[in-house]
Amino acid sequence: MSAQRTELSVGDVGWIKSSYSTGNGGECVEVAAVADAVLVRDSKHSAGPVLSLGPKAWAEFVQRAARG
Repeated sequence: MSAQRTELSVGDVGWIKSSYSTGNGGECVEVAAVADAVLVRDSKHSAGPVLSLGPKAWAEFVQRAARG
């Protein structure tokens, strides 16, 4: 397994905030779908790091999160 770091231009991406996010500075996650990936970031640090997940990794993440 290998990892590759790639710089993404995410300024024009349509971010969607989690419905579980609150307005009082709680745990806020945003996601955006781009070609061949789903991007995930902390909405409180929008200029911070962005996690990029391929379709299979995103599907597994969602399945595991749904199970708690």
